[in-house]
Amino acid sequence: MSTPRFLTLPPGVSRTTVETSRGPFAALEALPGSRVPERCPALLVPGLTGSKEDFLAMLPTLAASGRRVVAIDMRGQHQTPGPDDPDAYGRAALGGDLVALLEALGPDPVHLVGHSFGGLVAREAVLAGPARPASLTLMSSGPAAVTGNSADKARALKDAIPELGMAAIWSIGLEPDYVAGGVQAEILAFLKERTLGNSEAGLVGMSREILTAPDRVDELAKHCGDTGLRTLVLYGEDDDVWDPRVQAEMAERLNAARVVIPSAAHSPAWEAPETTAAALSDFWNQAEHTLK
Repeated sequence: MSTPRFLTLPPGVSRTTVETSRGPFAALEALPGSRVPERCPALLVPGLTGSKEDFLAMLPTLAASGRRVVAIDMRGQHQTPGPDDPDAYGRAALGGDLVALLEALGPDPVHLVGHSFGGLVAREAVLAGPARPASLTLMSSGPAAVTGNSADKARALKDAIPELGMAAIWSIGLEPDYVAGGVQAEILAFLKERTLGNSEAGLVGMSREILTAPDRVDELAKHCGDTGLRTLVLYGEDDDVWDPRVQAEMAERLNAARVVIPSAAHSPAWEAPETTAAALSDFWNQAEHTLK
């Protein structure tokens, strides 16, 4: 699970709702100091237990280069509503939501960034079409389902929710660890709000999806080759969800750019926000030179 670096909104960042053909999505929006975007916008998609706040620390830096940057809660996450049916949270359905968001944030092509499970969803959106993003970044994401300890955690969450509910899981399994780790009261309050605000059906459905995702890297590589879509694989050097070696191999299969963030694990957007923002901005600038 990821923890936002801070919760107070910095200058230029505001809470908003993005209206789409598939419903509303809660978002954080960052604009450049002039309030007038000069470059292609960007859409940031969180992981399974995350939310838009996971990107908060780097939003001002990303927007400073002249972009509108939007981080969202996917359906059922935190402040975005979602149905009470786990089957509504399949990768294809969530990818369809991103297609609608890309269309809503247009007309300029939108840089698409998916963190962790959000990367698997972003891949679905790209392969589904018809929207073509300005670029695709897979951040701390992998070629297929999680394995090992990460799979054990996802399976435990999926199995525990129907039996216990998230309120009990928070009180018994999460809050004591956060308190013992010295998490500040403001952040602790936010984590509780987010944990209990998540759709339980959504967490069950997305956990199931991250445990069963197939390897679609070759399909994505062909799509990128056919369309000229520029792709970046970005991850922390100490990522403990998908092995960095697996992500490096994925980048090679995709013929993608690759950036390894020093002193970061699975959440480089808050563990090393300035370094991560600089890498994204550089990649986005390069990608825009090749847009037709």
